[in-house]
Amino acid sequence: MTSQTEATPTSGSMARTVRRSLQAPERRAGYGMLTPGLLVIGAVTIFPILYSVWMSLNHISLTENGFAMSFSGLQNYSLVVHSGNFWHSVWFTFYFAVVTVFLELLFGMLIALAINGIDRLKNLSVVVMLIPWSLITVISAQMWGYIYNGVYGVLNYLLQSLHLIGAPITWLGSATSAVIAMMVADIWKTTPFVVIIILAGLQMVPKELYESAYLDGANAWNTFWNVTFPMVRGSIALAGLFRILQAFGMFDLPYVLTQGGPGTATQSLAVLGARVMFQNLDFGPGSAVAVSTVILVLALSLVFLSAFRNLVREGESE
Repeated sequence: MTSQTEATPTSGSMARTVRRSLQAPERRAGYGMLTPGLLVIGAVTIFPILYSVWMSLNHISLTENGFAMSFSGLQNYSLVVHSGNFWHSVWFTFYFAVVTVFLELLFGMLIALAINGIDRLKNLSVVVMLIPWSLITVISAQMWGYIYNGVYGVLNYLLQSLHLIGAPITWLGSATSAVIAMMVADIWKTTPFVVIIILAGLQMVPKELYESAYLDGANAWNTFWNVTFPMVRGSIALAGLFRILQAFGMFDLPYVLTQGGPGTATQSLAVLGARVMFQNLDFGPGSAVAVSTVILVLALSLVFLSAFRNLVREGESE
């Protein structure tokens, strides 16, 4: 009995060893096929990130042959942290992201509920919703620039035709109106993305839950709050996570629409980094701004991933 008991795990370990030896050539072939892709990813993604971190730790001066770097430690980060312009960009990027993402989630939920509630033309509605999202942001920003133009803009023409304003307004000429105008452009473009994610979550809700709520006499609001929302809050959190990360990396919309102006009213962290690095040619501080932005985005990602995990656990427990 003792010898048989001891022989069993030995035979099992031998079988696993034989299985690994048989799978080794396939594993090596798989690694060989993955290697070119990993090298490309490392060359175009990982190396530039690491090199940006190294640049942020150096003082970079232009020379006749290119540039020269001398290690300066955290001096560039000290310049960034003590810069009022940097903290203004942080604050603008933060509240722009919070306001736009909140409104996008709100409008996205309402539109997704409307599309999910119709039987006919549902696919056509989804296609139409994807049109703003499919436009390149540069083109979208240029289009909104024509709409907001103070001389020939469509918005001024419509408002004057309706006698809502007496004279044309330069919408991108003041800080408040420029921020609101840029928020409208961003919400118009990115709400369809939220709609698609939430709509996918709505289609996963079992119809039996709605039938049970109807039989229990629940009204529309109670059905939404007690049935729909708990089932799609994971989708809402996922959409919010993606949109927050995209909003913190926002560059093309403010750069094309307002160029960060008037003044620095709409200057995001990405626009600030581009100005410092490519206009002022301060490559060290510009790299420090970029690395600081990445750190902020990573911190927000951890917070949202933790919140998303908690929402999923709550949904599973219910």
